[in-house]
Amino acid sequence: MTRAIAWLNGQWGAPHELSLPLNDRGLQLADGLFETVLIESGEPRLLEEHLQRWSISANLLGMAPPPERSHLQPLIEEATQRCGLQRQSAVLRLNWSRGESGRRGIDVPQPAQHRFWMTLESGAPTFSAVTAIICQQERRNADSLISRCKTFAYSQAVLARREATLQGCDDALLLNTRGQLCCGTVANLMVRRNGSWLTPPLSSGCLPGVMRGRALTLGLVKEAELGSDLNPDDEAVLINSLSCRPVIALNGLPRTLADTERFWQSLLN
Repeated sequence: MTRAIAWLNGQWGAPHELSLPLNDRGLQLADGLFETVLIESGEPRLLEEHLQRWSISANLLGMAPPPERSHLQPLIEEATQRCGLQRQSAVLRLNWSRGESGRRGIDVPQPAQHRFWMTLESGAPTFSAVTAIICQQERRNADSLISRCKTFAYSQAVLARREATLQGCDDALLLNTRGQLCCGTVANLMVRRNGSWLTPPLSSGCLPGVMRGRALTLGLVKEAELGSDLNPDDEAVLINSLSCRPVIALNGLPRTLADTERFWQSLLN
C-alpha cells in the first residue's frame, strides 16, 4: 500500500502524479499558504489551531477563506485509509493558493480563483539534537505581514539552512532586522534562561507557530526579547508541529541539552 497520497481538484493520486497548472500563482509567485499537521493514529493533532492560523493568514494577505474543518475532515480520513496509516504517524500538508493568473504580472486577479490541494505521507516527530549557527546572510523582517504567515515562500529559510550546511551544521538561527534572535529556519526558538522558558514575541517577526502558541496558552513559556546571541547557560530548542530539537552547539560552542521530547509531548496533552 502507498505511503504517500495527494488530493487535487477532486482527484486522488501519488504526489508525483497530480500537477498544478503552470500559471498557478502559488507555483509562479509563491502566492499562497500552507499548514503542516501531525497525524497520530488517524487523528490530526491541534487541527483547530492550524486552521485558525490558516484562516487568519489568509485574511491578512487578502485571500479568500481556506477550506474549513467540515470540508477537510472527510478528506483527511480517506487519505489515512488509502495510505493505511490509521494507526501510525503521518504528515499532512494543506495548501491554499490564490489560483491561476489570467495574464502576466503580479496584480491579483479579480475575482481570484483560489485552489486547494493536500498531501499525506508517513512520518514521525523528530527529537534529535542539532548543531546550529547564527545566520549572517539572511534576516527575518520584523515589520512584514509575510513574516506572520506560513506562505509558500521559503527561499530565505533555504538559504539560511544552506549557510549552515556549508559550515558543517544542521540548522541556523535567524536574527531579525533589528538584530535580535528570532527563530530557526523552519521552527520557533525557545530558550530556557534562569529556569524559565522564553520565546521571542511576534513583534520580532517570528512565525506564530502552533506549538509556540500552545506553550504560551498553557503558561509554559513567556515572550521575551532574547538579544543577539544566547547566554552561556541558556538551553535552546527549535520547535514546530513535527519536531522539538535541542541545540547541542551554536557557532561551534557546546550547549546544555534540554529534555525536548517530554516538553513537546506536554503541549499535545
